[in-house]
Amino acid sequence: MDKIWKYTQYGYIAVAIVLVIDAITRWNTDREQAYFSIAFAVFMLLIFLFKRNFRKKIERRNNQGK
Repeated sequence: MDKIWKYTQYGYIAVAIVLVIDAITRWNTDREQAYFSIAFAVFMLLIFLFKRNFRKKIERRNNQGK
């Protein structure tokens, strides 16, 4: 199960990349939607960082108990 969590956290990065590409393509036509995509991409990056730090914290706690 640990390996699943290790790799699924990178899905947040993939979604953020797609949203940035979406923002770039919409920049000249629909600026409001582009801003929304950028904001959501930043949110996805923050979730990625939070999940990664939390996973590493749990791994350290599990390794100390052994």
